[in-house]
Amino acid sequence: MPVLVGTASWTDKTLIACGRFYPRGATNADARLRYYASKFSLVEVDSSYYAMPSPSTAQLWAERTPNHFTMNVKAFRIFTGHQTSPVVLHKDIRAALPPSTKANLYYKDLAVELRDELWRRFIEALQPLRAAAKLGLVHFQFPPWLVCNAAGRAHVAHCVERMAGHVLSVEFRHRSWFADDHIAPTLAFERELGVVHTVVDAPQGFTNSVPAIWEVTHPAYALLRLHGRNSETWNVKGAMAASDRFNYDYPDDELADLAGHTARLARGALNTHVVFNNNMEDQGQRNARSLTDLLVKAGMR
Repeated sequence: MPVLVGTASWTDKTLIACGRFYPRGATNADARLRYYASKFSLVEVDSSYYAMPSPSTAQLWAERTPNHFTMNVKAFRIFTGHQTSPVVLHKDIRAALPPSTKANLYYKDLAVELRDELWRRFIEALQPLRAAAKLGLVHFQFPPWLVCNAAGRAHVAHCVERMAGHVLSVEFRHRSWFADDHIAPTLAFERELGVVHTVVDAPQGFTNSVPAIWEVTHPAYALLRLHGRNSETWNVKGAMAASDRFNYDYPDDELADLAGHTARLARGALNTHVVFNNNMEDQGQRNARSLTDLLVKAGMR
């Protein structure tokens, strides 16, 4: 029942700028990833949400990390139903788009053949990590407007079908998925699809937040993602970076409580991943180290 602990991304601007995590000599992408991988056994690739990575980039990730290092990869945003600027698409894909005055595209706006090609390229980009046995979960974080209804369930199932052969984790961000009597049906739906349920730690009381449901839906994996508990910034307007929203430093008592929950969660799966997504400066890295120490003391590492 190993528990791997890491952070979402290793390249956040405020992390690099604060100067507290990376040593003075880690001044390029190669050195930073090698250093990060010497401290943690897991990372979530967050950049793949904003723009699809290339196979050559994924090959470099594989080469720059040690054996037994695991990389979870966040799904490209257009697949999950988020608004996507055409400028982040491949040049030939952009050329094939019909004329439009809209600033953003959605998955439904794409012709079937363009959807097919984007899925093909995303899977191709993951292949170097798969070949190196370093690909963990492919994480699908759905937008707040994907609600628990027939259309929402159909889109989730569609993504699972398109990613056949990969282990997917899914994260919902509308409270309808786990509101009262929807908890059991949603967990059953995840088990039926064979996906990993994401336990979410985040501010509560918002339409776009879900409670932490400490359940396992896949025999091989459990996943906990921690966004912090900063209610004031959760829906802040005009945020210039993700760190503006997820600005939270977990205190020791909350980490101790999370360690206990994580230890119990880990009993239900062969592997448990814990990803800190609080990312103002070195918050995530410090909290990940502290949680790792607590899990070691509990005999979980």
